[in-house]
Amino acid sequence: MTDRWQFDVPTAGTKLLPPDARYMEALSSQGYGFEVAIADLVDNSIDAGAHDVVIHFLRDEDRLVSLLVIDDGKGMTEDELDVAMTVGGRRDYDAKALGMFGTGLKSASLSHASSVTVVTKTRRTRAVGRRWLMERAVSGYQCDIVAPDYAQSLIDRYAQRPIVWQGTVIRWDGVKNFPAHGGGGQTDRYLHRTINRLGLQLGLYLHRFLAGDDFNITIAVEDVTTGTEYMNFGVEPLDPFGYPKVGHPEYPRTFTAALPSVGDVPLNAHVWPAKSTLDEYKAVGSVLDRQGFYFYRHDRLVQAGGWNNFRQPDQHLSLARVAVDLPEKGDGVFRLTVKKEGVETSPEFADALNDAVDAEGRRFTDYVAAAESVYREARRRSGTTRKAVIAPGKGFDPIVREAVDDELPVLPGEDPIAIRWQKIDNGNFFDIDRENRVITLNQHYRSALLGGRRGGLNDAPTVKSLMYLLLHQVFEKEYSGSREKDNLQLWQSILVAAARAELERMADDD
Repeated sequence: MTDRWQFDVPTAGTKLLPPDARYMEALSSQGYGFEVAIADLVDNSIDAGAHDVVIHFLRDEDRLVSLLVIDDGKGMTEDELDVAMTVGGRRDYDAKALGMFGTGLKSASLSHASSVTVVTKTRRTRAVGRRWLMERAVSGYQCDIVAPDYAQSLIDRYAQRPIVWQGTVIRWDGVKNFPAHGGGGQTDRYLHRTINRLGLQLGLYLHRFLAGDDFNITIAVEDVTTGTEYMNFGVEPLDPFGYPKVGHPEYPRTFTAALPSVGDVPLNAHVWPAKSTLDEYKAVGSVLDRQGFYFYRHDRLVQAGGWNNFRQPDQHLSLARVAVDLPEKGDGVFRLTVKKEGVETSPEFADALNDAVDAEGRRFTDYVAAAESVYREARRRSGTTRKAVIAPGKGFDPIVREAVDDELPVLPGEDPIAIRWQKIDNGNFFDIDRENRVITLNQHYRSALLGGRRGGLNDAPTVKSLMYLLLHQVFEKEYSGSREKDNLQLWQSILVAAARAELERMADDD
């Protein structure tokens, strides 16, 4: 006979077990995306009462050297800076603060840089600075004290832009995803791509702040040798509910979800117009990603899309978006992730959605049906009922994948089709691996098809898109019939002839 179960575990005292210094390395490996990390730093600027934030990329000719985030917030005293630079440092957050856990500055920064320096000044105190150098942080939590004269010089560098009397400068050095070699236009391409994504991320997640008259974010690029400013533009708000006309005449409507442990939570339900090409609609992932709940905490968007176990995403619900402002005390039902890019909800929330109603007694489930009907009606009017396909995956440019998501229904639960370059010994233009869902393009023809440009994972988007359109049906069938086999041979012959013509033309040019 077993002992009677003890509901409480008995203890015999306590023992102090401080974290190993390697905890800093674990802290910097939480999967922060670059744009998410920068947004976390801007959150701190907002909490500090900043009106202007500058994100400054510094380059030395073709080489990127540093990234800085500068604000005109209230700054910090030396004691406050020490707390801010302490992992999990305890401080009293304002009721409306965007910060929560005391790890964002360190974790976000050291996920992307080998060192993070913070220099700050209040109206009444001198400039002070601290630096975490990852190399030393992992061996004993040794945080550097920045030389006072340098701290003041960094504040002075940004005097009037945006710092006037007070503010904070965060400096990243050894940024991991900066191009190792900037020649050949790599730095310019990196900046164009990165700044575009960063502008969309900040414009979306902070759109309520940016829509006001007293908060601005500027992204700038400067050459530190010449002082030349290559770029300087303001981030525009990107309202995910900013459609020019409604998609359904009876929406938006506000439903109320009654949660016993939290109280009533308003659900502001919207239906986007069909076939929108606006960034406000397309900025969030794929068609399946951008539908569902948009959670806000203190006016900061913390989740863009997703149904949180209420239902599965569906192509037909791509126009449905619901704005939810999280209640002040809802930790039992809504739990924000550390990186502030998602909300975990308890089953209580999903259950309450089935019973949620608006002031007229209309049910939230009726809204879901209405959003679906708008999508289906738009498809009917266009005269097309397109067959569901297996989506393109690795090797296809994200813009191509998004276009397929927008234009074609995707078969749920199916692994996507990948495309890659590889040597094919028989000289064919392409090969098909039906079992692993891979299209292989012959490496021999790559340089000619790229026109001498440098290759990459998502290169040759036009060629790869055409190959997808030709071949995706092959993967959606269990076997190929004689007619399909003949078509494959026909395409193979013509494509090989075209590729050889490209090679000959390239040889003539040389």
